[in-house]
Amino acid sequence: MKNTVLIALVSLVVLSTACKSEFEKVRSSGNVNRIYEKALQYYENEEYQKAQTLFEIIISSFRGKQEAEEIYFKYAYTYYYLQQYILASYYFNNFSNTYATSDYRQEADFMAAYANYQLSPSFRLDQSYTRKAIDQLQLFVNTYPNSDKVQQCNQLIDAMRAKLELKAYKAAELYFNLREYQAAIQSFENVLKDFPDSDNVENIRYMVIRSAFLLAENSFVEKQFPRYKEAIELAQEFLARYDESRYRDEVQQMLDKSRDALNQLEDVRYQNESTGVRS
Repeated sequence: MKNTVLIALVSLVVLSTACKSEFEKVRSSGNVNRIYEKALQYYENEEYQKAQTLFEIIISSFRGKQEAEEIYFKYAYTYYYLQQYILASYYFNNFSNTYATSDYRQEADFMAAYANYQLSPSFRLDQSYTRKAIDQLQLFVNTYPNSDKVQQCNQLIDAMRAKLELKAYKAAELYFNLREYQAAIQSFENVLKDFPDSDNVENIRYMVIRSAFLLAENSFVEKQFPRYKEAIELAQEFLARYDESRYRDEVQQMLDKSRDALNQLEDVRYQNESTGVRS
């Protein structure tokens, strides 16, 4: 039994060494045609790192030849399959610029954008690649309106816009939780401005009202009058817009409290003015 296991292990080592020797032998052969054929073989066998290494060796040798287009296209794909998305996007873009009339260009343009989509991180992180992917996918849709990829592009764009919206909403929510109500109002209003078709518009408008009401309630007296007025206007607009909202009762309560506070402020101001006149 031990001898059998030992023989098997030795066989695996020999086989591994033989395969490695074959790759190294081809890589260092200087035979361009042989390297080309072996690179394609590795590519078809999904051994993308080996294919990429061999493609790099021969790309310049095939410049201006018929095979160059296919080599560069598959070379770009090796980066994608190896999850090196930044370089994949770069090489797909470079392919499109180099081979502008290629039959592969439409696919290359899509893959350049899709590679950036793959780089789009969690909403909590920087969204530079998300925005870049959206721009590229939208450009693809505009450039190839009849492509069978258009529907997929639109779905990807929607998903990434939802991610940007969530990030913006969470930023506004953080201001609210930190009691930075003025910043929260501005941030929530920016979400409405940037994502007017959001499914979350009603909730966002409600959060604007809560922020405005709490800002007024926690302000110095001299700033409360205009801030309660703003809260009242926002609440009235909300109630007129969303007649059956789940937030209706709470918004109505904030409206009533704001009106009461405003009336008290007006009474105090009237008394102060009257006192000033009598003196």
